[in-house]
Amino acid sequence: MNAKEDRVRSLIAQEAADWFVANRAGLTVKEQQSFAAWLKASPVHVEEYLAVSVIARDLRAACEAPQSSIDDLLGRARHEEQSSVQPLWPRLLEGLRTPSQRWQLAAVAVATIGVVSLGLLVLWNLRPSANVSAPGPVIAQHFETRHGEQQTFRLPDNSMLHLNTDTAVTIRYSQKERLVTLTSGEADFEVAHAPGRPFRVFAGPAEVVDLGTRFDVRLQHNSTLVTVLEGRVAVGLSLPAQSGSTNPNHAARFMQLGADEQITVTDGQWPATPVPVDAQRATAWLHRQMMFDREPLERVASEFNRYAPKPIEITTPALRSLEISGVFATDDSEGFIAFLRSLDGVHVEVTATRIRVSQD
Repeated sequence: MNAKEDRVRSLIAQEAADWFVANRAGLTVKEQQSFAAWLKASPVHVEEYLAVSVIARDLRAACEAPQSSIDDLLGRARHEEQSSVQPLWPRLLEGLRTPSQRWQLAAVAVATIGVVSLGLLVLWNLRPSANVSAPGPVIAQHFETRHGEQQTFRLPDNSMLHLNTDTAVTIRYSQKERLVTLTSGEADFEVAHAPGRPFRVFAGPAEVVDLGTRFDVRLQHNSTLVTVLEGRVAVGLSLPAQSGSTNPNHAARFMQLGADEQITVTDGQWPATPVPVDAQRATAWLHRQMMFDREPLERVASEFNRYAPKPIEITTPALRSLEISGVFATDDSEGFIAFLRSLDGVHVEVTATRIRVSQD
C-alpha cells in the first residue's frame, strides 16, 4: 500500500469511527439513510466499520474482566498475529474479485450492521463506570461557508451547528471541555448537555459559556453580538480582550443572559446591560429570511449584501434613512429589487457588478 492509499484508508477509518460514535448517540431517519449510503459506497467502508465494532467489543470484554492484565492482552494479540488463521473480512474481500461480488457483500453487511451495532451499543452502555482512562487527545474540526451559503452540521457530541453566510468556525474537543473559535460570520449553537464538559465560544472580544441553551453569535466590525434563543449563557470579555480592559474586577465579571435577550460586546469594554429582543426575528436567517420593522434602507441594504451576489449601493444619501418593513428571502435578490422599484421616488439600476439605488 503506497502513501496515498494509506492516507485514504486512514480517512475511511476515521469516518468509520465517527459513524460508530454517531450510532451510539442515536441517528435520525435522515442520518440512518446517510449511514446506509456510506456503507454501500465501498466494501472498504464496511470492513473499517466492522473493525471499529470489534475494537469496541474487545474493550467491553476487557472492562468486564479486570483481572486480565495488559500482558495477557498483548500475548493474545501476538498469538493471533502469528496464527495461520486470517481474519474473516480480509479473506472474504480477497476472495471476491469482481465489483459485483463486493457490492453483494456490502449489501449483506448493511443488513447485519444494524444488529451488530445495536448489540455493541447495549454492551457499551452497560460498561463499568469505575474505570477511568487517561485524558484523550484533542480533536479539532473546521467548518466554513462561502458568500451566500448556509450550512448545518451535527457535531460529535450531538450538538447542532448552524452557519450563516461567510462564516468560519474551529471546534476543539477534549474530555474536559469543548472550545469553539468563531473567526468570521455568524453561527447558531444548539448545545447538547454534557455535565463536566463545558461548551465555550470565543468570538472577537467576547467569550460565551453555555449554561444549557441555544444561542446565536455574530461577529461585527469591532464587536460581537450574542442572542439567546433558549436557556441561559454567561458572556464576558475573552482573555485577549481582558488584557486591554481598565476594569480591575474583569477576572470575575460575566453577564448572564436568558431567552430573548441580546448583548453587544465591544473590544476593550465590558458588556452593556442585556436588552430584550425577539430572538426568532433576530435569527430569521435560520429560515433563510430577513425581517425588518421600520429599519433604515442603509441597514437593510447592508444585510442583503451579506448574501447577494451583487452588492446594493445607495447613491442618493437621502434614501439611506428611508424606513423599510417586511420579510424577505436571503436568496431572492430579484424579489427585493422588485420591492424597491415599487417604492415611490426610488430608481433601481442593475449592472453587471452591482445594484444602484437612487432617487428619481
